[in-house]
Amino acid sequence: MIGKGRWPLLALWLIALAIGGLGASSIANSLSGGGWYVSGSASAKAAHQLDHGFKGRGKTTVTLVIHDKLHTTDSSQFAERARDVARYVGADEALKVTDAHGWTTLNSQNRSPYAGDDHRTAIDSLALDLDDGTARRELPKIQKELTGQFEGKGLEVSLVSPSSFWGEVNTLSQEGLTKAELITMPLIIVILLLLFRSVAAALVSLAVGVSAIVFTLGLLAPISQHYELSVFVENAATMLGLGVGVDYSLFMITRFKEQLAKGQSVESAVAATLRTSGHTVIASGVTIVLAMCTLFLIDLNVIFSLALGATVVVAFSVLTAVLFLPVLLHILGDRINAGRIRLPRRRPRTDTAGGEESSRWYRIAMKVMARPVLFLAATSTALLALAAPAAQLRTFSPDARILPGTSQVRVGYDHVQDAFGVGTTSPIQAVVTSKKPLDTPTQADTLTKFNDRLEKLPHVDRIDSALPALKTVSPKAPFAALDDTVMDRLPDDARSTIRHYVAADNRTVVFEIIPDTKASSDAARNLLTRVQDEANKLPASLDAVIGGETAEGIDSNRVIEDGLPQVILAMLAAVYVVLLLTFRSLLLPLKAIAMNLLSIAATYGVLVLVFQRGMGTGLLNFERTNYLQNFVPVLLLALLFSLSTDYEVFLLDRVREEYKATGDNTVSVARGLTRTAPLISGAALLMVAVFGAFGFAGIVPIQQLGFGMAVAILLDATLVRLLLVPASMRLMGRWNWWLPGRRNATRPQEPTASGTSTHPERETITQ
Repeated sequence: MIGKGRWPLLALWLIALAIGGLGASSIANSLSGGGWYVSGSASAKAAHQLDHGFKGRGKTTVTLVIHDKLHTTDSSQFAERARDVARYVGADEALKVTDAHGWTTLNSQNRSPYAGDDHRTAIDSLALDLDDGTARRELPKIQKELTGQFEGKGLEVSLVSPSSFWGEVNTLSQEGLTKAELITMPLIIVILLLLFRSVAAALVSLAVGVSAIVFTLGLLAPISQHYELSVFVENAATMLGLGVGVDYSLFMITRFKEQLAKGQSVESAVAATLRTSGHTVIASGVTIVLAMCTLFLIDLNVIFSLALGATVVVAFSVLTAVLFLPVLLHILGDRINAGRIRLPRRRPRTDTAGGEESSRWYRIAMKVMARPVLFLAATSTALLALAAPAAQLRTFSPDARILPGTSQVRVGYDHVQDAFGVGTTSPIQAVVTSKKPLDTPTQADTLTKFNDRLEKLPHVDRIDSALPALKTVSPKAPFAALDDTVMDRLPDDARSTIRHYVAADNRTVVFEIIPDTKASSDAARNLLTRVQDEANKLPASLDAVIGGETAEGIDSNRVIEDGLPQVILAMLAAVYVVLLLTFRSLLLPLKAIAMNLLSIAATYGVLVLVFQRGMGTGLLNFERTNYLQNFVPVLLLALLFSLSTDYEVFLLDRVREEYKATGDNTVSVARGLTRTAPLISGAALLMVAVFGAFGFAGIVPIQQLGFGMAVAILLDATLVRLLLVPASMRLMGRWNWWLPGRRNATRPQEPTASGTSTHPERETITQ
């Protein structure tokens, strides 16, 4: 049927590619750096309450950082240059500055809190009339313009905020994606040429992976116009699409060439390929899709986005491999070998037992199965040793350290931390809303004591609030100065400072607790808990919510941790059922799950060693963050579980074919490994190249994800497939294929290389 309709199907494919390409080219502009707020959480409420009613805070609030390399903050030259910067920024129509408060808006007597200890840095808080999504798209362009305008004058001007941070992440993700593609494409082509020994087969395989990516991004583009999708979805979909899509085509094309080599017609070869490798691809794809769908149980947008991208790209990889790839195979036929590459000749493969038993893969398998307990124990011990550091795994949401040092946004963050304190860029914000005006005696006294208690907490560098300005007016009862009759008589500077921390309705006030440590540290997390305890002591007339970077990270971590048990249970159940139906065995799926968990744990351990402990970060040019991005472990769990199952399905499908033919457990494992090991090794090499390229070319979250996947695939294709699988299957013997109630029949026994049957596992088998 495919053969007769191959040209219309090819035309349909090309039209779909063109349509998908249009969407894919525009998706970057609509992706979001958000997705970390937990709906209904205190941190989300705090952020919402601060976007109106305060001086220098708005729908989007950014900090203008001015660092002068030539002059100090106490000089008239600095003042003049800083005001020029502020005027230039305020006049930018794209930025839409509606209000400002800070060094350039205050007189020389009141601006000292906004001048850094380095005497070269000053800051302003700017309120922008931009929604968060628009700000993240516009701020990178504005930042680039500011850098070009002022760097030649000895000024480093930065816009620092969550919006500018995520806008920069978006830009760098695009640059990293381009760089990764430039690295990956030549690598994939070279590896495919080495595997296929023909240009035509390599190009067809690459076309499958690229098509899956284009279809995916083309579908996600209109979705991202109406729903928030994380900026990381494009990198993840491209990385996974290249790895899985090319892998699937590799399985299919290799089987097609084998069938042609046996003398089959093109039509018969395609049909046989779909029956065998096509079945494996579908089983693998269903497993990955089901595993990724379990991530939808975690109510966090960034996880939802990544799961959606992975699910869609794998689904398109399967559809492209089993629907459109056969079209190309029909059209090309024997020309799949066109453009032969002349390389040193490999030992010819043969289907005879003697030929297989002379291969190194067969010898390795037989050596392992000759001492299964030894190899099983040694390999398991090695993986457990790698997994041990995972006990110290820590996660948190991304911070400025994921940006490279050359980024002007990162430079701004560094200047603020160096000049004002490390916690200035990530304050803990206690937003207190009162049912009564804040200037009533009871409320005023309670809030003053609340501020005093916060100042005494460990790891508090300072408290930024309205109290210093209020105390200059009313030392004994500071909040009494909020009375309208008093506020109207205050100088503009004092009124501006107070309104930066107290809303215009006199019902909401913010205390910014500046820690002496980074937002992700244990000290900052403990401080947050102490602040929440103090907030809980406030009377019922005062409602306090605690926000800021530390609170947001803990809230998102908690959502992931709460959803993780459900994800794991659902994933294990889904994978078990798929493998049960695929292999019709009760115990093989359990063995596969146990091995997958072991290799994933080892991968976590390696990630902890590299990114948390810094082992090899200098050599690998990675950023040590002392924690893993909080979406990385859970995403790796789903991806690696499904990708490892991919190799398991491919290997055991061949083992099962041999077992049905011989009834000999040991020989069937050895032959199955011999037939699949070269292809699995090639597929693993492809995936390691793809994931590794993204790891080395991307920003920190993608570094961790790509490097983790490369390590896991390497472990799985070597220690697990070559050692653990044959050793465990040799020990399980006839129990490998056990399924209660299955009708069995006895096949004639095939002789081994010596002409006799020597294996005690030979048994009745399924018809």
